Amino acid sequence: MVDWDRVEQLRDRGWDWDRIAEDPKVGFHPDASVHDAGRALRGLYHRQRSRAERGKGDAPSGRSPKKVDATVTERVWTLPRIGYLLTPAFGLWALLAYLAPSPVGILISWSPWLAIAFAVAAFILAFGLLRSSGARWTPAFRTTVVYGVVIGLLISGLVGLTGYLAYGCPYLPPSSTLSGLPGPGWSKASVSPWQVDGKPVVYFYGASWCPYCSAGSWTIYKALAGFGTVTGAGSSLGYSSLSDVYAGTPEIILAKLGYSSSTIVFVANEDTSGVDGTFPSTGNCYEAGYVGAYSGGAIPFLVVNGQYIHAGTPIIDPANLESWNYASSGTSGGAQTVLSQVQSENGSAWSVLQDQAWWIMAFITKATGEQVSYLATEYGWSAATKSAVTGYVAQF
Repeated sequence: MVDWDRVEQLRDRGWDWDRIAEDPKVGFHPDASVHDAGRALRGLYHRQRSRAERGKGDAPSGRSPKKVDATVTERVWTLPRIGYLLTPAFGLWALLAYLAPSPVGILISWSPWLAIAFAVAAFILAFGLLRSSGARWTPAFRTTVVYGVVIGLLISGLVGLTGYLAYGCPYLPPSSTLSGLPGPGWSKASVSPWQVDGKPVVYFYGASWCPYCSAGSWTIYKALAGFGTVTGAGSSLGYSSLSDVYAGTPEIILAKLGYSSSTIVFVANEDTSGVDGTFPSTGNCYEAGYVGAYSGGAIPFLVVNGQYIHAGTPIIDPANLESWNYASSGTSGGAQTVLSQVQSENGSAWSVLQDQAWWIMAFITKATGEQVSYLATEYGWSAATKSAVTGYVAQF
């Protein structure tokens, strides 16, 4: 007498028919004329199952037709089984991409894409279980969940290792781990420094049409001038979009500047198309990692040395520069006036911009590890700038 329960158990384990037929606990004893025991057992199994499904005869080993149907159903890809596979797979991938947005989330970020995929998978599982009349937790389903966990770990692990080892993506924890800093809108990431040839990187991500980027561009320009030589400032003036909020905010287009420094490296990812809503592309894995992990999908986004981050709030409120916008001053006067005041550190526009310019300089100073007195002498800072940066550095 064939033990059909044993047959079902071995099939669930993935055994082939030849191996099942050889198992002594199955109790299959074919006639001497049978040359292929596995094939014979498989034929007998399907004949027994077919009779059970039609309600004719007895189910194998006394099992009811309903139980045979349930066992067979577990092995097909029903909605519950699909849900049991996809939910842990996408859930683990989303979790690991959240915990390590770089490098795990560098290909597909946890928000919104992986979070949406996980929600869809969970819906499929819940919907399938509600519609299913069979058992909701069986050996086949448990095996499927294990497969889902393995797939989730495998995919996220491959993405993370490829990004880290092949492309040099940095390890970055989630934005929830950032700690506050004294400067307005600034926070600190407890990560390795972002440097090129031993020099701290100052990274800007923004767009020339964006009024918030335009207003903040002056502070970044002034900070850069405090650590090197900026060229092309006069030919890089402009205004933000005339159809956006704070229309025509004066700006200096950072991507158009020439810059040289023995102390820092400046990288500007700035969209200069002038098309509203167009965001710039990132040049490498480091840039993509920081933008994906900490920008929140908003601009402007500024990073100093990979550790000091300004995101989520304007560097400078564009409303404070309305006196020099396009409507007030025409095509050149406003931006040229702001540039002159920033360069001379004098005037009402400079009074709006000076605080954040000095904070950026303080973070750069901290990143270099040099003394304020040395940098002030090396780059010819004014007494006011030296005093302000000294005080800000002392705060952190």
